Amino acid sequence: MAFEAAARKGSFTAAARELSLTQGAVSRQVSALEAQLNVMLFQRVRKSIILTDVGKLYAQEIAVALKAVRNASLNAMRDQQGGILNLAILPTFGTRWLMPRFPSFLKRNPKITVNFSSKLSPFDFNSENIHAAIHFGLPDWPDADSCYLMGEEAIPVCAQSLMDSGQSLIGSERIKTPQDIALLPLLNLETRPHAWADWFAQNDAAAPMGGGMVFEQFALVTQAAIAGLGAALLPKFLIETELERGELVQLLDLPLKGKAGYYLVTPTHNSTFMPIIALREWLLEQFQDGAAHPKKSPSSV
Repeated sequence: MAFEAAARKGSFTAAARELSLTQGAVSRQVSALEAQLNVMLFQRVRKSIILTDVGKLYAQEIAVALKAVRNASLNAMRDQQGGILNLAILPTFGTRWLMPRFPSFLKRNPKITVNFSSKLSPFDFNSENIHAAIHFGLPDWPDADSCYLMGEEAIPVCAQSLMDSGQSLIGSERIKTPQDIALLPLLNLETRPHAWADWFAQNDAAAPMGGGMVFEQFALVTQAAIAGLGAALLPKFLIETELERGELVQLLDLPLKGKAGYYLVTPTHNSTFMPIIALREWLLEQFQDGAAHPKKSPSSV
C-alpha cells in the first residue's frame, strides 16, 4: 500500500499524508519492499522520486490487486445477503435490454451494489476487477463458467429512405432475394466482421466485393442505417422500437443463424459468490419468462 500510494502520488510525503503515516515510514516500507523483491522500484533524484520501468509495471499490477483486496474486504464486512458486484456488459445490450429490467433485480436484492463497465470484447478476468460479464460469443472463455442466456436473430434491415432515394439501384419492391441486397451499401459491426459474409453464404448468395463502412457499436450501426447510409444486420430484439416506428424496415425474413449466444461468464473461483448466484437466477428467470423480447425498447444511446 505504501508503494502504490507513492507511485500514484509521485511523492513519499503525499503518500504518507494519504495513509496517515510519516514520510520516513513510507520511505522505509518502500525500501523494504525493494529489498524483498531485489529490484529498484524508484529512482531517487534529490527530493523527488521517479518510477523505474519495473516500478511502472509493478505499480499497475499492484493497483489492480489492492482494489480487489479492498472490494473483498468491503464484501466481507457487508451482510451475507449483499455485497458488491462488478459486472461487465455489452453497451447496447446493457442500455436496451438490461437497464429497463434491472430495477426488479435491485428490488429483490436491495443489499447488492452493482457496478457496471462496458466491454466490447473478451478480456482477462485476472487483470481486471470484474466479477462477471455478459458476453456474446461461444462458451469458450478460459477458467470460467458460462451460463447460456439466449441466442440471437440478426436480420437485414435498412431505412425506407434508402430504398426511395435511388441510391440502392433497385427499388424496395424488387428486393426478393439475398443477391438483391448485395446491391445495397452494407454497414458492418467491428466486433462481428464476418456477419455479412456468413449471411450471404448461409443463403447461397455471393457476397459483394468491398467491405463497406465499419462501426464500433450497435448503436452507431443502427443510427447509420436509420440515416439511410446502408443496410445492416442487427439483432431483432434490440431494434423492435425502430421497426415498430418504421425507422427501419426488414428486407427479408432470413435471420443470420449462428452458434454464438449471450452468456453470463463467471471466473470459476467466483461461481459461488452470492451476488453472482442472485444475478444468474434473476437473468434465467427473465429469459424463461420470455422477457428477452420486450415490446418496447428505449431509444438508442
